[in-house]
Order: sequence, then C-alpha cells, then structure tokens
Amino acid sequence: MPLATIGAAMGSHVRVGLEDSLWIGPGQLAASNAEQVTRIRTILEALNFEVATPDEAREMLALKGRENVAF
Repeated sequence: MPLATIGAAMGSHVRVGLEDSLWIGPGQLAASNAEQVTRIRTILEALNFEVATPDEAREMLALKGRENVAF
C-alpha cells in the first residue's frame, strides 16, 4: 500500500491484488483482492485522487471486457 500510494502521488497508475502482494497493512494479511482495492481506493480518495471505474480501467488498458470473454 505505501508503494502504490507513492506511485500515485508521482503520477503513476495503481494496481493491487493478491498476485502482487499478500498484505493490506504492516503485518496484516489481506483477505481478498477486494479488500486491497477498497483500501487503496480509500487512501487515494482521501488524497483527492480520481479513481477510474472498472469500465474506464478496461478502456485505458485496451481490455475486451467481461461481456466478451467465454467465462
């Protein structure tokens, strides 16, 4: 979380998830990706950063979207 916050402050995009880090805070394991997303969103909004919607993130990353996968 600290590095994601520093990256955002430097103008970078932020990515969180259990595949990147298992932690939600010092010595505290995250229960899920959703918990990490909620935590970083809370931090970024407190710093007055705009958080992209899922659709905006998919567009920025040129992803095909949920409706176009065979899951």
